[in-house]
Amino acid sequence: MKRLLAVMFVAAVSLGVAAPDAARKPVVIAPGVTIGGVPVGGKMSEAARTRVEAAFGRPLRLQFRDKRWRISPRYLGASAGIDGAVARALLAPPRARVRLQVSSAQPRIRRYVNRLDRLFSYEAVDTQVVGAAGGRPQFTEAKTGLTVEKAGMAKAITRALASTNRRRPIELIVRTVEPKVTPATYGPVVIIHRGSNRLSLFDGPTLVRRFGVATGSADYPTPLGNHSIATKQMNPWWIPPPDSEWAKDKKPVPPGPGNPLGTRWMGLTAPLVGIHGTPDAASIGYSASHGCIRMRVPEAEWLFEQVDVGTPVLIVPA
Repeated sequence: MKRLLAVMFVAAVSLGVAAPDAARKPVVIAPGVTIGGVPVGGKMSEAARTRVEAAFGRPLRLQFRDKRWRISPRYLGASAGIDGAVARALLAPPRARVRLQVSSAQPRIRRYVNRLDRLFSYEAVDTQVVGAAGGRPQFTEAKTGLTVEKAGMAKAITRALASTNRRRPIELIVRTVEPKVTPATYGPVVIIHRGSNRLSLFDGPTLVRRFGVATGSADYPTPLGNHSIATKQMNPWWIPPPDSEWAKDKKPVPPGPGNPLGTRWMGLTAPLVGIHGTPDAASIGYSASHGCIRMRVPEAEWLFEQVDVGTPVLIVPA
């Protein structure tokens, strides 16, 4: 009995001393513990939660060239499991690295990246032929375009949201878009020199070949300006132009040796005007046609294979 009383006395004294001390001692996170890289060691749960929440809520910083802007994680639909991380941190040993679970709303991130694409992307500009100068075609400048790399940008934003402690600026991920057409890759351009009755074929800025031709007479001049090939026909019929005084008594001529159009017709966007072969080679070098551009038959056949519908045809005075 005395032994039992002694044990009960010791237990009572121990409980009487320890219980008040335990009630006063706060529960804190072990030293050196981090949550998502945020130091929370030595802090109580609420203080740790406040610190991590503030770190996660900091806006992301984005930049492109001389532009800088910020975007809130909540705007992107991101959320973090802060309560669970703090609970794990309270049980963690000193210097433990507790992971912060971050959930990203990918549809919202993709919508935001699409918005960045609309803001910063622009299309490449292809070369255009604008005329001729000094007997050569003149081109507009080709310009490169720009597009946002959407998949890479969405991944960069997602990674930044998960990096709570160190949020470095995110550089907008872009790539250049080369123009499809430059002067060097433009392709065929035809220049007709009405005054000297010459036709020059260029491949972009490079002269390929020159020909003697016949152009329109003073009464039926070949129209100056920027035109293009609208149609191509092999072994064409010659049809008398309607409402033409000089052709009012003429009848259609089928393909054959006597056809006024030879074996090839390259009709221009200028009405009733085209480049064609002629059986009357003696007219080459003169202003002798009714507005069309006549070529020797073999040369017209060669040119026919070099040009396409849409090829520019620039008719200049000299």
